[in-house]
Amino acid sequence: MTPAHIAFVGLPGSGKSTVGRHLARRLDRPFVDSDQVIERRIGASIREFFEQNGEEAFRDLEQDVINELTLGEPCVLASGGGAVLRLANRQHFQQRTQGIYLHSAPEEVFRRLRHDRNRPLLQVADPLGRLRELYALRDPLYRESARFTVETGKPSVAALVNAVVLLLEQGGVVSLTEARPIVAAGPSAA
Repeated sequence: MTPAHIAFVGLPGSGKSTVGRHLARRLDRPFVDSDQVIERRIGASIREFFEQNGEEAFRDLEQDVINELTLGEPCVLASGGGAVLRLANRQHFQQRTQGIYLHSAPEEVFRRLRHDRNRPLLQVADPLGRLRELYALRDPLYRESARFTVETGKPSVAALVNAVVLLLEQGGVVSLTEARPIVAAGPSAA
């Protein structure tokens, strides 16, 4: 099968980087986190960049990075939670990738991120309220950007990766023969 970019979209904290990293390992493909690429490029954290330059400047830089990454070597890409705010990024995800929306309820994300101080958009008095606002605005954009949607709920990372691999296989993106199994640690059942 022809290698394709596989791009994860979803709310901050929905598991894009974690699931993406495991999927890349399973498919033996490079993994790229667009936020990490941006941080290397600017030599600072995204939070610092936001504080000094504002969200619009960050979104400009993010758009450039998403464009470059979706034109480059096929990989598994974890995008920033707000990347879908730009029409150009949504078009790149639609046209150049097999997009996967990791759908998480705002309450679920809040439980995961309630102690995280590095996400600039959540440094507000009511982070759960902010997540609900982000969800209301972005959910339709995530759905527009992605070919597949996976409910994150409570499954393990391995179960989520398996669900993604099955969707990609059913969609003709990968074959199960190229997906290496996830090997669980511990004694064998033999």
